[in-house]
Amino acid sequence: MDKLVKKVKKMELGSPMFTALVGLVVFYIGLKMFSGGMKSMGNMDHLSFFTHSPMYMFFGGIIMTLLWQSSSLSTTAIIALVASGAVPLPAAIGAVLGANIGTTGTIWLAGVLVSDGMPKGDTLRIAMAHTGVNLLMAVALLPFCEPIARYLSKF
Repeated sequence: MDKLVKKVKKMELGSPMFTALVGLVVFYIGLKMFSGGMKSMGNMDHLSFFTHSPMYMFFGGIIMTLLWQSSSLSTTAIIALVASGAVPLPAAIGAVLGANIGTTGTIWLAGVLVSDGMPKGDTLRIAMAHTGVNLLMAVALLPFCEPIARYLSKF
């Protein structure tokens, strides 16, 4: 038993496939628990000026994703808040667009760490393409959050 505890502490669970699978299961359980906690936050009237504005939620999505370094976690939080009624759909669409911008911070951070400073060469080109595509999508769709939400509400 002592040997197993040492292996778990070192995260040496055997094959890399098994370790990856355990990691995914733990991540999934964490997201489910996080989502449940966010759903219980349905009464956020004091933040209504923020949560009812697609533009504010757009910037909130960027900041949230940059801080958490996880667009999956940000999107889970946004979906849970919409399900609880705390955030209207147009603002949630803005937040998801912001989360897509925020996720580009991860590739810039990776580029800085890999290149020992400002990304160079292919790393720079990949980071610029990722950021550019997400920015272009956000700029193109952000003005249309209300019509998109009306269309999606039909389903």
